Amino acid sequence: MMFLENYISRSAQGISISAKQGSRFAKQIAYDFNPIHDEDSKRFCVPGDLLFALCLQRYGISESMHFQFAELLKADRFLHFPDDQEGKLIELVNDRQKVVLRLDITGETHKTDQAIEQLARIYVRFSGQNFPHILVPLMREQQVMFNPNRPLVIYEQMSLKFDRLEFTDLSIELAETQLEVQGKRGNAWLNFHLLDGQTQIGSGRKKLVLSGLRDYDEAAIQALCDEQTARQRALSKETAS
Repeated sequence: MMFLENYISRSAQGISISAKQGSRFAKQIAYDFNPIHDEDSKRFCVPGDLLFALCLQRYGISESMHFQFAELLKADRFLHFPDDQEGKLIELVNDRQKVVLRLDITGETHKTDQAIEQLARIYVRFSGQNFPHILVPLMREQQVMFNPNRPLVIYEQMSLKFDRLEFTDLSIELAETQLEVQGKRGNAWLNFHLLDGQTQIGSGRKKLVLSGLRDYDEAAIQALCDEQTARQRALSKETAS
């Protein structure tokens, strides 16, 4: 997938991702405006969706894929992608030998570039819409919210299951969602369908962790939504110019 080359750097030491590259991917490809992906953020980490896309590029699309994010990846760390071993757990490690992501692959694998890029682009755009479209209704329902001054939403895991690997018109449709509140921590579960045209060909499930929960404040949430809308408009103008 040649489009990923704009967001990574390759060397003999492995693949690295700068804060600028990671931030551009989040905003331009995933349309994800989580502050933790801002280039100048002190808490910057590489978007999990970029790591997902890189795994697809390296290992292809399998009938069953489970991604477990074990460690936040900071900017400019080198990543090592081991050889794929069918039926075995694949671990991506950084240059400090810390596991960043665990990938469990089973079943047949499809490695057509066109299909891989289609899934990567469609999934990360869907994934980037967590806030406000998905999380705000969940938080409102449970009457909790994250700290508006330090919003922290961590992408913890995701699974994909395909009934068939051939598709030409892939799309993703949100299904059931749930927010489990445990004190100041919340686990958001997002279920979705994988469609080829009008036919369901698979399903997925994603888990997000929300930290620092407090009582819900509609005005504070609206202010965050307005800020994100302004950031999106600014990016659109910048891209168009």
